[in-house]
Amino acid sequence: MNLALRRTVSFTAIILGFFMALLDTTIVNVALPEMARHFGGSVGQISWVVNGYNLAFAVFIMTAARLADQFGRKKIFLAGVLLFTLASLFAGLAPNAGTLIAMRVVQGLAGAIIVPVTVPMATNLFPKEMHGTIIGIWGAISGLAAASGPALGGVLTEKLNWQWIFYVNVPLGIICMLLTLVFIKESYDPTSGRRIDYAGTLAITAAMFSLTYGLIQANEYGWDSLQIMLLLGGGGLLLALFFIAEWKGKEPMLPLGMLKIRAFNGAAITMFIVGAGLMVIFFLTSFFLTRMMDMSELRAGLLLSVVALGSMLSSAVVGPLSNRFGSRLFAVAGLAMMGAAAYWLGSLEARSTVMDVVARLALAGFGMGMTIVPVMASSVRNVPEEKVGISSGVVNMTKALGSALGVALIVTMLQSNMTQELEEARLLAADTLRANTVLDDALKEQLSEKLAAPAPAANMASPKLSAETALAGIEEQGARAAAELPPEQREVFAKHLDGQMQEVKRLLGQVEDDYRAAATRAFSRTFVISCWLLLLGIPFAWISDKRRTRSR
Repeated sequence: MNLALRRTVSFTAIILGFFMALLDTTIVNVALPEMARHFGGSVGQISWVVNGYNLAFAVFIMTAARLADQFGRKKIFLAGVLLFTLASLFAGLAPNAGTLIAMRVVQGLAGAIIVPVTVPMATNLFPKEMHGTIIGIWGAISGLAAASGPALGGVLTEKLNWQWIFYVNVPLGIICMLLTLVFIKESYDPTSGRRIDYAGTLAITAAMFSLTYGLIQANEYGWDSLQIMLLLGGGGLLLALFFIAEWKGKEPMLPLGMLKIRAFNGAAITMFIVGAGLMVIFFLTSFFLTRMMDMSELRAGLLLSVVALGSMLSSAVVGPLSNRFGSRLFAVAGLAMMGAAAYWLGSLEARSTVMDVVARLALAGFGMGMTIVPVMASSVRNVPEEKVGISSGVVNMTKALGSALGVALIVTMLQSNMTQELEEARLLAADTLRANTVLDDALKEQLSEKLAAPAPAANMASPKLSAETALAGIEEQGARAAAELPPEQREVFAKHLDGQMQEVKRLLGQVEDDYRAAATRAFSRTFVISCWLLLLGIPFAWISDKRRTRSR
């Protein structure tokens, strides 16, 4: 087999493993309600099908990168793919929710082994002048995997069943392992010894667990709760202990000299902000499409796949260009595009068209590809060649931590904005009701009691529920009252009741429109805040590469 074909087959094996691991971060989201029905579990319990994967992925990713550098990237990659394939099989066969969650945790650990190893394995296959192109393809596959997950998960769940979300990984994993065994050569970091940095490993693992778990649970317990403050504070302390251990250790997992490389620091912080921003776009847009525009989860997932298409196109173009001209301008432009897309998403309304959504998501996708690929290429290009593995681990770890932070922040902001806007809508509805001159006083009082209840959209339910709740029982009460009247009065009462009901329907239709407009404003404000969050990354994107015009 000639060298070019061998490289292509080897790179295909690496991409297969990488694709599986990233796909499973989002593919299960659409199937969660079906899983809850199948096992009879609560929403809170079944959400750990997602949380368990993300937690394990974030906790182990840097440790896996270091072990691969020390003991062989091919060995660690194969171990990760084997573990991922077995966990996928047993997740599909899970007899109860607890087993499924446990297998998802194992999948997360396996994904953490696979992802950081793929960058040094891929760059080791090709000469340095091709690294930009390779990272571009890597970025395109990354975008495809993350953004196509909801759509693929929806199709598999609807056409087959939710178990196939996991079974589909089994043949992919087997093909990946066979190709890796036959075609890929072993590679190491030649400067790394075989001594394991136990102190650093324990410290960074515990720190990432505390920080990620704290962020996942922040909206459950409250940011000011003792549990969350202890988890986040403890995570920060453990992170400080990690750096102390690395400073004093003879063979640290993260050589602190890397922190003197400004471009490396800029890339890591940029990916942290990008991780948060991407979750904002995916999570918030998904909720808007399903709750405000009344789309099915499958249709929303298919629409979100537009992000993948935009990302793939820009990644393929920007990868080679960033290798030639540097990453700074591309990364800055990409973050600006993502921020603009988030701001533009804030102008969506319940009556917006599909093309309105597609245009905004396409812009987000283009920005995503223009940011991630140059920044990843810079993190590879600006560190010593033998440290590409640990660099990949750090950058992917910060992105995973940013994703956890993004979800936590966006849920908090959306709930806060939703509560505020819907309370204002409720007060407006109460004023409108009091000013009404058609309804009887008794009926107005009854409706006032209904409107005094907390609006269900405060917990991100559909605002239509407020009107449905208020209407419930009024007609039945009128029928009972009519039955107690003399026959000669019933016809007059029935006409009066019909007039009252028509006025109630008109009034509550207006209230429903006001509630929906209030909920839309809450989403809009949250999108705008997320825009500023993304724009915060621009200064770090600017320093994520060395100043230059073009490579020689």
